[in-house]
Amino acid sequence: MTAPAKPHVFDATTERFQEEVLQKSLQVPVLIDFWAEWCQPCKTLGPILEKLAADYNGAFELAKVDVEAEQQLGAAFQIRSIPTVFLVKDGQLVDGFAEALPESAVREFLKHHGIEPAAPAVEEEAPVEAPPVDLHAEVVRLRYEVAEHPDKSELKLDLALALLATGAATESEQLLDALPANLATDDRTLRARSRLNFLAVTRDAPPIETLEAAIAAQPDDLQARYLLGARQIAAGRDEAGLEQFIELLRRDRAYQDGLPRKALIDAFRVVADEDLIGRYRRKMASLLF
Repeated sequence: MTAPAKPHVFDATTERFQEEVLQKSLQVPVLIDFWAEWCQPCKTLGPILEKLAADYNGAFELAKVDVEAEQQLGAAFQIRSIPTVFLVKDGQLVDGFAEALPESAVREFLKHHGIEPAAPAVEEEAPVEAPPVDLHAEVVRLRYEVAEHPDKSELKLDLALALLATGAATESEQLLDALPANLATDDRTLRARSRLNFLAVTRDAPPIETLEAAIAAQPDDLQARYLLGARQIAAGRDEAGLEQFIELLRRDRAYQDGLPRKALIDAFRVVADEDLIGRYRRKMASLLF
């Protein structure tokens, strides 16, 4: 069974010593612990060093060298007794000791070389995703709110938008028509009316799946592309709809007296995502000019 990984502690090897110890020491000090399984003092010092490596939160790294397994490293550092500990900073060996020091003495050794415990890394909490909105439940909730507060026109706008999202276009349009002047020009109202226009265009159109099949069979079916784009915009699938209108423009900009360009401009009024609008405006410009 593999032993669990210990923070800021690793086994150093001859093959990777240059990379794992010397190069690493250019960024963070590395303490090298030369030890062996049969060494009793090593069994005292080793856990102290590993504990400090964790306590110091990355202020230094601890490289463990088993002198039985890595005899070349032991010879290179002229290890005559163990435990022996060396400190490497900026690629250079700067100090060391050859005995099983108590924890307080090791802390003093580290402090002497300017190594102090680092603050623990703060883990960013994963954003909590909001549960999907039940649109029909939202409509019910807003109907109740409108009944309770009939003078609050903002609630009627909210209800109109929720109804539109569920496909109840007729009732949504009636509520929008009854809004006071200040809300009639609200960006949300204007976008809703544009979506209603796309819904009107597609009222008798085939469903999205049928239109997609038609385009797959005949990519130059421009009317199917236009209706698919309009259906997707009406359904809130903004990027998919814009992509159909761009493809329509790419294939025939003059189709039905400039309908591809008009469809894109209408869609830009509907879409709320400014980055998405900017991206497709640039695509449209590159095709037109």
